[in-house]
Amino acid sequence: MGLPVAHETWFTDNAEDYDWSFLFEGTTLALLAAALAVTVVVRVLNHFRDGVDVGWLAAMAPYMPFAVRIHLAVSLIGLLSLGFYLSPAMDLQADIAGILLGAVMVVTAIGMATGFHARPAAWLLIAAGPIGMLEFGVGPVLQRIDLLGLAVFVLIAGPGRWSADLERGAVRDRFGAGARLAPPDLEAMAKAILALRVAAGTALIIVALYEKLVNPDLALDFLAENPDLQVAHQIGLPLGDLEFARLAGSIEVLFGLLLISGALPQAIVLIAGIPFNATLWFFGVDELVGHLPVYGAMLVLLVWGSHPQLRATAYRWGSAPRSPPGHPSA
Repeated sequence: MGLPVAHETWFTDNAEDYDWSFLFEGTTLALLAAALAVTVVVRVLNHFRDGVDVGWLAAMAPYMPFAVRIHLAVSLIGLLSLGFYLSPAMDLQADIAGILLGAVMVVTAIGMATGFHARPAAWLLIAAGPIGMLEFGVGPVLQRIDLLGLAVFVLIAGPGRWSADLERGAVRDRFGAGARLAPPDLEAMAKAILALRVAAGTALIIVALYEKLVNPDLALDFLAENPDLQVAHQIGLPLGDLEFARLAGSIEVLFGLLLISGALPQAIVLIAGIPFNATLWFFGVDELVGHLPVYGAMLVLLVWGSHPQLRATAYRWGSAPRSPPGHPSA
Protein backbone atom coordinates (compact mmCIF):
# COMPACT_ATOMS: atom_id res chain seq x y z
CA MET A 1 0.00 0.00 0.00
CA GLY A 2 2.99 2.28 0.45
CA LEU A 3 2.75 2.75 -3.29
CA PRO A 4 -0.82 3.33 -4.49
CA VAL A 5 -1.06 0.23 -6.66
CA ALA A 6 0.45 -2.42 -4.37
CA HIS A 7 -2.01 -5.09 -3.21
CA GLU A 8 -2.06 -5.67 0.55
CA THR A 9 -4.20 -8.79 0.29
CA TRP A 10 -1.51 -10.38 -1.89
CA PHE A 11 1.10 -10.05 0.85
CA THR A 12 -0.79 -10.00 4.16
CA ASP A 13 -3.66 -11.92 5.72
CA ASN A 14 -6.90 -10.07 5.05
CA ALA A 15 -8.98 -9.92 8.22
CA GLU A 16 -11.86 -8.34 6.27
CA ASP A 17 -12.55 -6.04 9.21
CA TYR A 18 -14.33 -3.42 7.15
CA ASP A 19 -14.93 0.08 8.46
CA TRP A 20 -17.28 1.87 6.06
CA SER A 21 -17.27 4.98 8.25
CA PHE A 22 -13.69 5.65 7.13
CA LEU A 23 -14.89 5.88 3.53
CA PHE A 24 -17.55 8.45 4.43
CA GLU A 25 -15.34 10.69 6.56
CA GLY A 26 -15.13 14.23 5.26
CA THR A 27 -11.42 14.01 4.38
CA THR A 28 -11.90 10.80 2.41
CA LEU A 29 -14.88 12.18 0.51
CA ALA A 30 -12.95 15.38 -0.26
CA LEU A 31 -10.05 13.38 -1.72
CA LEU A 32 -12.42 11.26 -3.80
CA ALA A 33 -14.15 14.41 -5.03
CA ALA A 34 -10.74 15.78 -6.00
CA ALA A 35 -10.00 12.55 -7.92
CA LEU A 36 -13.28 12.94 -9.81
CA ALA A 37 -12.53 16.61 -10.52
CA VAL A 38 -9.07 15.76 -11.90
CA THR A 39 -10.67 13.14 -14.16
CA VAL A 40 -13.14 15.72 -15.49
CA VAL A 41 -10.32 18.19 -16.14
CA VAL A 42 -8.32 15.56 -18.02
CA ARG A 43 -11.39 14.69 -20.04
CA VAL A 44 -11.87 18.36 -20.97
CA LEU A 45 -8.21 18.69 -21.96
CA ASN A 46 -8.62 15.59 -24.12
CA HIS A 47 -11.28 17.45 -26.12
CA PHE A 48 -8.68 19.98 -27.24
CA ARG A 49 -5.68 17.68 -27.65
CA ASP A 50 -6.09 13.92 -27.40
CA GLY A 51 -2.51 12.88 -28.13
CA VAL A 52 0.11 12.58 -30.84
CA ASP A 53 0.75 10.08 -33.60
CA VAL A 54 3.66 7.74 -32.87
CA GLY A 55 4.28 5.65 -35.96
CA TRP A 56 6.27 2.80 -34.46
CA LEU A 57 3.72 2.33 -31.69
CA ALA A 58 0.79 2.57 -34.11
CA ALA A 59 2.40 -0.17 -36.21
CA MET A 60 2.02 -2.51 -33.21
CA ALA A 61 -1.80 -2.21 -33.26
CA PRO A 62 -2.43 -5.44 -35.24
CA TYR A 63 -0.48 -7.37 -32.60
CA MET A 64 -2.36 -6.08 -29.55
CA PRO A 65 -4.75 -9.08 -29.38
CA PHE A 66 -1.63 -11.26 -29.30
CA ALA A 67 -0.14 -9.07 -26.56
CA VAL A 68 -3.32 -9.38 -24.49
CA ARG A 69 -3.36 -13.16 -24.92
CA ILE A 70 0.29 -13.52 -23.91
CA HIS A 71 -0.07 -11.26 -20.88
CA LEU A 72 -3.01 -13.39 -19.76
CA ALA A 73 -1.27 -16.71 -20.45
CA VAL A 74 1.97 -15.80 -18.67
CA SER A 75 0.08 -14.36 -15.71
CA LEU A 76 -2.09 -17.47 -15.31
CA ILE A 77 0.84 -19.91 -15.59
CA GLY A 78 2.98 -17.77 -13.29
CA LEU A 79 0.26 -17.61 -10.65
CA LEU A 80 -0.41 -21.33 -10.91
CA SER A 81 3.30 -22.15 -10.56
CA LEU A 82 3.29 -20.17 -7.31
CA GLY A 83 0.20 -22.03 -6.09
CA PHE A 84 -2.32 -19.23 -6.64
CA TYR A 85 -5.67 -18.93 -8.39
CA LEU A 86 -6.11 -15.70 -10.38
CA SER A 87 -4.20 -13.66 -7.77
CA PRO A 88 -1.73 -14.14 -4.89
CA ALA A 89 -4.67 -13.60 -2.51
CA MET A 90 -6.17 -16.99 -3.45
CA ASP A 91 -4.08 -20.01 -2.42
CA LEU A 92 -4.82 -23.26 -4.22
CA GLN A 93 -5.04 -26.34 -2.04
CA ALA A 94 -3.91 -29.86 -2.96
CA ASP A 95 -7.47 -31.19 -3.10
CA ILE A 96 -10.07 -31.88 -5.77
CA ALA A 97 -11.25 -28.26 -5.89
CA GLY A 98 -7.69 -26.97 -6.16
CA ILE A 99 -6.84 -29.40 -8.96
CA LEU A 100 -9.97 -28.48 -10.93
CA LEU A 101 -9.35 -24.76 -10.54
CA GLY A 102 -5.74 -25.24 -11.59
CA ALA A 103 -6.90 -27.16 -14.65
CA VAL A 104 -9.15 -24.24 -15.62
CA MET A 105 -6.13 -21.94 -15.51
CA VAL A 106 -3.96 -24.32 -17.55
CA VAL A 107 -6.53 -24.82 -20.31
CA THR A 108 -7.21 -21.08 -20.48
CA ALA A 109 -3.50 -20.27 -20.61
CA ILE A 110 -2.86 -22.76 -23.42
CA GLY A 111 -5.73 -21.36 -25.47
CA MET A 112 -4.50 -17.82 -24.96
CA ALA A 113 -0.83 -18.53 -25.64
CA THR A 114 -1.45 -20.51 -28.84
CA GLY A 115 -4.51 -18.66 -30.07
CA PHE A 116 -6.14 -22.04 -30.70
CA HIS A 117 -9.86 -21.75 -29.95
CA ALA A 118 -9.01 -18.44 -28.30
CA ARG A 119 -12.61 -17.30 -27.93
CA PRO A 120 -13.66 -20.48 -26.04
CA ALA A 121 -10.59 -19.93 -23.85
CA ALA A 122 -11.82 -16.38 -23.19
CA TRP A 123 -15.24 -17.75 -22.20
CA LEU A 124 -13.52 -20.19 -19.85
CA LEU A 125 -11.61 -17.31 -18.25
CA ILE A 126 -14.89 -15.46 -17.75
CA ALA A 127 -16.36 -18.59 -16.13
CA ALA A 128 -13.27 -18.87 -13.91
CA GLY A 129 -14.56 -15.93 -11.87
CA PRO A 130 -17.89 -17.39 -10.70
CA ILE A 131 -16.23 -20.80 -10.29
CA GLY A 132 -13.57 -19.26 -8.07
CA MET A 133 -16.19 -17.50 -5.97
CA LEU A 134 -17.46 -20.88 -4.84
CA GLU A 135 -14.04 -21.58 -3.31
CA PHE A 136 -12.69 -18.16 -2.30
CA GLY A 137 -15.73 -15.91 -1.96
CA VAL A 138 -16.82 -12.86 -3.90
CA GLY A 139 -14.32 -10.26 -2.70
CA PRO A 140 -10.98 -11.75 -3.85
CA VAL A 141 -12.39 -12.67 -7.27
CA LEU A 142 -14.10 -9.31 -7.73
CA GLN A 143 -10.73 -7.62 -7.35
CA ARG A 144 -9.60 -9.42 -10.52
CA ILE A 145 -12.31 -7.99 -12.72
CA ASP A 146 -9.47 -6.71 -14.90
CA LEU A 147 -9.20 -10.28 -16.22
CA LEU A 148 -12.81 -10.03 -17.38
CA GLY A 149 -11.94 -7.00 -19.51
CA LEU A 150 -9.08 -8.78 -21.24
CA ALA A 151 -11.24 -11.84 -21.88
CA VAL A 152 -14.00 -9.69 -23.41
CA PHE A 153 -11.35 -7.91 -25.50
CA VAL A 154 -10.31 -11.25 -27.02
CA LEU A 155 -13.96 -12.20 -27.58
CA ILE A 156 -14.69 -9.00 -29.51
CA ALA A 157 -11.38 -8.24 -31.19
CA GLY A 158 -10.55 -11.88 -31.87
CA PRO A 159 -7.22 -13.63 -31.31
CA GLY A 160 -5.48 -11.51 -33.94
CA ARG A 161 -2.18 -12.18 -35.61
CA TRP A 162 0.22 -14.89 -34.45
CA SER A 163 -2.68 -17.14 -33.49
CA ALA A 164 -3.51 -20.69 -34.52
CA ASP A 165 -7.09 -19.61 -35.20
CA LEU A 166 -5.91 -17.11 -37.82
CA GLU A 167 -3.48 -19.56 -39.39
CA ARG A 168 -6.16 -22.23 -39.79
CA GLY A 169 -8.64 -19.77 -41.24
CA ALA A 170 -11.10 -19.82 -38.35
CA VAL A 171 -10.90 -16.03 -38.02
CA ARG A 172 -9.75 -13.21 -40.25
CA ASP A 173 -7.21 -10.46 -39.73
CA ARG A 174 -9.15 -7.26 -39.00
CA PHE A 175 -6.19 -5.02 -39.87
CA GLY A 176 -5.28 -4.07 -43.41
CA ALA A 177 -2.13 -2.52 -44.84
CA GLY A 178 -0.58 0.11 -42.61
CA ALA A 179 -2.50 -1.20 -39.57
CA ARG A 180 -5.72 0.35 -40.92
CA LEU A 181 -9.23 -0.91 -40.20
CA ALA A 182 -12.45 -0.85 -42.18
CA PRO A 183 -15.47 0.77 -40.42
CA PRO A 184 -17.03 -2.51 -39.12
CA ASP A 185 -13.69 -3.58 -37.64
CA LEU A 186 -13.13 -0.14 -36.15
CA GLU A 187 -16.51 -0.44 -34.44
CA ALA A 188 -15.52 -3.81 -32.97
CA MET A 189 -12.22 -2.45 -31.70
CA ALA A 190 -14.03 0.46 -30.06
CA LYS A 191 -16.19 -2.00 -28.12
CA ALA A 192 -13.18 -4.16 -27.23
CA ILE A 193 -11.11 -1.30 -25.81
CA LEU A 194 -14.14 0.03 -23.92
CA ALA A 195 -14.49 -3.30 -22.08
CA LEU A 196 -10.76 -3.36 -21.45
CA ARG A 197 -10.44 0.08 -19.92
CA VAL A 198 -13.64 -0.12 -17.86
CA ALA A 199 -12.64 -3.46 -16.34
CA ALA A 200 -9.06 -2.37 -15.61
CA GLY A 201 -10.17 0.90 -14.04
CA THR A 202 -12.95 -0.75 -12.04
CA ALA A 203 -10.46 -3.30 -10.68
CA LEU A 204 -8.24 -0.50 -9.36
CA ILE A 205 -11.21 1.20 -7.69
CA ILE A 206 -12.40 -2.04 -6.11
CA VAL A 207 -8.91 -2.77 -4.79
CA ALA A 208 -8.67 0.75 -3.35
CA LEU A 209 -11.95 0.20 -1.53
CA TYR A 210 -11.29 -3.34 -0.30
CA GLU A 211 -7.70 -2.78 0.81
CA LYS A 212 -7.65 0.84 1.96
CA LEU A 213 -10.78 2.95 2.08
CA VAL A 214 -13.11 0.46 3.78
CA ASN A 215 -10.41 -1.61 5.47
CA PRO A 216 -7.92 0.90 6.92
CA ASP A 217 -6.71 -1.60 9.53
CA LEU A 218 -5.39 -3.83 6.75
CA ALA A 219 -3.47 -0.89 5.28
CA LEU A 220 -2.05 -0.01 8.71
CA ASP A 221 -0.96 -3.60 9.33
CA PHE A 222 0.68 -3.69 5.94
CA LEU A 223 2.60 -0.48 6.62
CA ALA A 224 3.66 -1.78 10.02
CA GLU A 225 5.15 -4.85 8.32
CA ASN A 226 6.69 -2.76 5.51
CA PRO A 227 7.66 0.63 7.00
CA ASP A 228 9.95 1.45 4.08
CA LEU A 229 6.86 1.76 1.88
CA GLN A 230 5.53 4.75 3.80
CA VAL A 231 6.62 7.13 1.06
CA ALA A 232 5.53 10.24 2.97
CA HIS A 233 8.02 9.49 5.73
CA GLN A 234 10.74 8.75 3.18
CA ILE A 235 10.42 12.22 1.66
CA GLY A 236 9.93 14.01 4.97
CA LEU A 237 6.20 14.76 4.82
CA PRO A 238 4.42 14.84 8.23
CA LEU A 239 1.72 12.38 7.17
CA GLY A 240 0.61 9.63 9.53
CA ASP A 241 0.02 6.07 8.39
CA LEU A 242 -3.76 6.40 8.43
CA GLU A 243 -3.75 9.60 6.39
CA PHE A 244 -1.23 8.08 4.02
CA ALA A 245 -3.52 5.09 3.52
CA ARG A 246 -6.40 7.46 2.81
CA LEU A 247 -4.30 9.38 0.26
CA ALA A 248 -2.96 6.22 -1.41
CA GLY A 249 -6.45 4.79 -1.78
CA SER A 250 -7.70 8.02 -3.31
CA ILE A 251 -4.81 8.07 -5.79
CA GLU A 252 -5.65 4.51 -6.76
CA VAL A 253 -9.27 5.55 -7.34
CA LEU A 254 -7.96 8.42 -9.48
CA PHE A 255 -5.93 6.01 -11.63
CA GLY A 256 -9.02 3.84 -12.00
CA LEU A 257 -11.23 6.76 -13.04
CA LEU A 258 -8.63 7.95 -15.54
CA LEU A 259 -8.38 4.50 -17.12
CA ILE A 260 -12.17 4.25 -17.36
CA SER A 261 -12.32 7.70 -18.91
CA GLY A 262 -9.65 6.76 -21.46
CA ALA A 263 -8.80 10.45 -21.89
CA LEU A 264 -5.22 11.37 -22.83
CA PRO A 265 -4.34 7.65 -22.98
CA GLN A 266 -0.67 8.14 -23.80
CA ALA A 267 0.01 10.50 -20.91
CA ILE A 268 -2.09 8.59 -18.39
CA VAL A 269 -0.45 5.24 -19.18
CA LEU A 270 3.04 6.72 -18.90
CA ILE A 271 2.24 8.41 -15.58
CA ALA A 272 0.42 5.42 -14.08
CA GLY A 273 3.21 3.14 -15.26
CA ILE A 274 5.66 4.70 -12.79
CA PRO A 275 4.03 3.41 -9.55
CA PHE A 276 2.93 0.18 -11.22
CA ASN A 277 6.50 -0.65 -12.12
CA ALA A 278 7.99 0.69 -8.87
CA THR A 279 6.13 -1.93 -6.86
CA LEU A 280 8.07 -4.67 -8.67
CA TRP A 281 11.21 -3.59 -6.81
CA PHE A 282 9.56 -4.37 -3.48
CA PHE A 283 7.40 -7.41 -4.24
CA GLY A 284 9.07 -9.15 -7.17
CA VAL A 285 7.54 -12.10 -8.96
CA ASP A 286 4.21 -12.18 -7.11
CA GLU A 287 3.55 -8.57 -8.04
CA LEU A 288 4.70 -9.10 -11.62
CA VAL A 289 2.47 -12.05 -12.44
CA GLY A 290 -0.46 -10.47 -10.63
CA HIS A 291 -0.16 -7.18 -12.48
CA LEU A 292 0.54 -8.57 -15.95
CA PRO A 293 -3.12 -8.26 -17.04
CA VAL A 294 -3.12 -4.58 -16.06
CA TYR A 295 0.17 -4.09 -17.90
CA GLY A 296 -1.47 -5.65 -20.96
CA ALA A 297 -4.43 -3.28 -20.74
CA MET A 298 -2.14 -0.28 -20.37
CA LEU A 299 -0.07 -1.40 -23.37
CA VAL A 300 -3.19 -1.57 -25.54
CA LEU A 301 -4.25 1.91 -24.41
CA LEU A 302 -0.78 3.28 -25.18
CA VAL A 303 -0.72 1.75 -28.66
CA TRP A 304 -4.33 2.70 -29.43
CA GLY A 305 -3.62 6.24 -28.20
CA SER A 306 -0.68 6.52 -30.60
CA HIS A 307 -2.70 5.39 -33.64
CA PRO A 308 -4.38 8.16 -35.68
CA GLN A 309 -7.38 5.97 -36.52
CA LEU A 310 -7.75 4.13 -33.22
CA ARG A 311 -6.98 6.92 -30.77
CA ALA A 312 -10.56 8.11 -30.42
CA THR A 313 -11.72 4.58 -29.58
CA ALA A 314 -9.55 4.76 -26.46
CA TYR A 315 -11.79 7.40 -24.89
CA ARG A 316 -15.13 7.27 -26.70
CA TRP A 317 -18.24 5.83 -25.03
CA GLY A 318 -20.43 5.58 -28.10
CA SER A 319 -19.84 4.32 -31.61
CA ALA A 320 -16.43 4.29 -33.24
CA PRO A 321 -15.19 7.47 -34.90
CA ARG A 322 -15.30 7.88 -38.65
CA SER A 323 -12.16 7.05 -40.58
CA PRO A 324 -9.81 9.99 -41.14
CA PRO A 325 -10.35 11.95 -44.37
CA GLY A 326 -8.52 10.43 -47.26
CA HIS A 327 -8.56 6.92 -45.83
CA PRO A 328 -9.91 4.32 -48.28
CA SER A 329 -12.69 3.27 -45.90
CA ALA A 330 -13.86 6.84 -45.24
